Amino acid sequence: MSSPEARPTLRIVSGSPTPEELAVLTALVTAAGSGSDEPVEAPQRGRWNDPAAMHRRALLPGPGGWRGSR
Repeated sequence: MSSPEARPTLRIVSGSPTPEELAVLTALVTAAGSGSDEPVEAPQRGRWNDPAAMHRRALLPGPGGWRGSR
């Protein structure tokens, strides 16, 4: 059985890169293609800067209402 000839993944179109340049290019392409397909979750934001926290609650009249308004 003869194995089919594999098509090269990278092809140099012009110029003559050094072996070091080819190694860097191969490392970059490999690193870029090795990412996972899982979606990245957005980080949870803290509530310290939530604009809704700036709104006051309704003031309830009655005993203890003044202390509960904070």
